[in-house]
Amino acid sequence: MMIKLDLIIVLIVIVFILVSLYKDLLGTTFTFVIAVTILGFFKILTPKEILNGFANEQIAVIILLLVLGDIIRQTAIIEVVFDKLFKSARSYKGFLGRMTLAIAGFSAFLNNTPLVAVMMPYINNWCKRNEISPSKFMIPLSYAAIIGGCATLIGTSTNLIVNGMYVEQKIIPNAESLNIFEFAWVGVPMIFIGFLYLVFFSDKLLPARPDLLSDFSQNSRRYIVETEIRKNSHLIGKTLEESGLINLKGFYLIEIFRNNYKISFLSSEIILQQDDLLIFAGDTTVITDMLNGDSGLTLPSVGMLNKKKQTEVVEIVISHNSKMINRSVSEIRFRAKFDAAVIAVHRNGERISGKIGETIVKAGDVLLLYTGIDFFSRSVDTHDFYFISKVKDFQKLESYKIWTLLGGTLLVILLSALHLVNLFMGLIVLLMVVISMKIAKPKELYKAIDYNLAMIIALSLALGTAMIKSGAADLVADVIVKIFLPLGKVGLLFGIYFITTMLAAYITNKAAVAIVFPVSIMMAANMGLNPIPFVLVVSFAAAGDFFKIGFPLTMIYMVVTVIILRLVYL
Repeated sequence: MMIKLDLIIVLIVIVFILVSLYKDLLGTTFTFVIAVTILGFFKILTPKEILNGFANEQIAVIILLLVLGDIIRQTAIIEVVFDKLFKSARSYKGFLGRMTLAIAGFSAFLNNTPLVAVMMPYINNWCKRNEISPSKFMIPLSYAAIIGGCATLIGTSTNLIVNGMYVEQKIIPNAESLNIFEFAWVGVPMIFIGFLYLVFFSDKLLPARPDLLSDFSQNSRRYIVETEIRKNSHLIGKTLEESGLINLKGFYLIEIFRNNYKISFLSSEIILQQDDLLIFAGDTTVITDMLNGDSGLTLPSVGMLNKKKQTEVVEIVISHNSKMINRSVSEIRFRAKFDAAVIAVHRNGERISGKIGETIVKAGDVLLLYTGIDFFSRSVDTHDFYFISKVKDFQKLESYKIWTLLGGTLLVILLSALHLVNLFMGLIVLLMVVISMKIAKPKELYKAIDYNLAMIIALSLALGTAMIKSGAADLVADVIVKIFLPLGKVGLLFGIYFITTMLAAYITNKAAVAIVFPVSIMMAANMGLNPIPFVLVVSFAAAGDFFKIGFPLTMIYMVVTVIILRLVYL
């Protein structure tokens, strides 16, 4: 009787998870907290079984990979590679092809989110130059990251979750961690199939959708920028004629402020003095060149930001419901709030006069910001402005540190693949080396950790344990076997793939894994089959989230996955 009650409770909990996630009632993390709490309350799970997940090695590996991925992102080595890779791209297919292979290759070993964030400015800038809608690249960018991530164990958190559940379950005796390249049998062919699919069909399938940001990106903007003549500038004592500042291409001197007095009539005989503020109208190229050039002019708003090891120039647009509207630039305090300085302002169809700090911000204003490394983390939740594009980044790189980080990461992956070093221990040692070389600051590492993800994974493992203990996994497995077994082993794999991908599309991929994995592994155990393909098919189906838009790619992925797994393992 107790067993039947346990089974009913677990099935009710699963239904609760499905409804809550589909309707987005409580959020993924809190839904799993409630579900596992109920299972613990009815003693289906012991406290030890609930907490076991938090000690799972795969969770620690995910956290370490997130931290190392964030450190690699901060070194900007990916941007250096992208600069060289995309500079010569001229056609839509040429840019798309390079983007697909580059993103897929990187995402096999790095977290997808920072890769997509780094790639976005390249897409916007390239589309602006070539008058192509950025919407033509957004979905291919996402697909490339997903496909690449499926190629290795560490490419996506979904793969690591499945691996953790496989090691933790008690159905298959002495189950060992999957090899880091176990996923490559399907993952590598799908990178090339996905590449061909996107290059030849995405242009026809994806409409060009201009939006507010692309409108801004495609129009040439003339900014108002404030510069200063500092001590020791070679311009001091020269006339405007001698300085050459009145004949700059794409950069026009509007007025000069001297001791708070505005000089609007600009005679070529005016002699420049130290501390003069010169107001120009110019484009972004000239302004960014000024930041590291020898023009004799400085941007006073930049201040100490110029001493940081990594800085960027970005464009933002003020939203129509922004709290910044009708406040001066100096009152907004960009540097304190966002680790950024306003270096130029553009207002479409209207001339702005005066100092940048005294400029009153209006809705639709485009601001050019000189930002520190914390800008994106501080601005990620703001609705006061929208990010348009990254204009340029400035890096003070120490190459030996960068190559130590990249070489060390590749070495750990290789040694783990050869079973010479445990992946967790290898990543720990590498992180210690990175910290000792001052490549990263220990106090800032916590910012890269996704605590919600760790919580969901740990509770997913507990849910899997409850499904196996209660017999729920056995029950559902029997139903699936009866439906799909007439189609043979291939039919079973198709059935698991289809159910997983449907759940991943309408709830979340991690929840789909938590529910389907115990069923899949129980099916393999009951039928005496090799469990590996039943483990991998869940991972590929959950990670390959193309269902909502890329239905043809979903079908291709499913067929390729099932056929390869059948040929290799069954």
